[in-house]
Amino acid sequence: MEEEEVASNAIKRDEQAFIQLMQLHKEDLYRTAFAFLKNEHDAVEAMQEVTFRAYEKIYTVKEPKYMKTWLIRIMMNYCQDQLKKKKRFISNEVLQEAGYSVDSTMELEEAIASLTSDEQQLIFLKYFQGTKIKEIAEIKKIPEGTVKSRLHTALKSLRSFLAEKGDVDHV
Repeated sequence: MEEEEVASNAIKRDEQAFIQLMQLHKEDLYRTAFAFLKNEHDAVEAMQEVTFRAYEKIYTVKEPKYMKTWLIRIMMNYCQDQLKKKKRFISNEVLQEAGYSVDSTMELEEAIASLTSDEQQLIFLKYFQGTKIKEIAEIKKIPEGTVKSRLHTALKSLRSFLAEKGDVDHV
């Protein structure tokens, strides 16, 4: 059975199709959860919660071909909510990608926290999840050019924030 057909059947509340659908996307969902939450236990918990939420609302999906992006969006929203409740741990990879290094994870956490929620999501998807620009555009439902522009703005904001604090060295 093709993925789109499985999704169509799941939307119609076919439980076997829903289970199959979740099996098809479990690795992407887990990677997304782990990229955000940085913890296996929390990622597994996120998988359980998102599976429940998806099952409750799957009938609202209008286009089966966008099922993966719909599921990932649910996961991202759940993870964002969890991160608001917990202290974040973020790697230096983001600034290294932007050509900067930071001595302390705390400094980077503060810099990331200064970004908008949308900018944080883009940073996570691009640099921690390794998601391609095209896929980010599908997930966020915005043009690819907008994704690139917003990522550029987010990285510029990070540089500016850290430069003001004197916490960054240009590599």
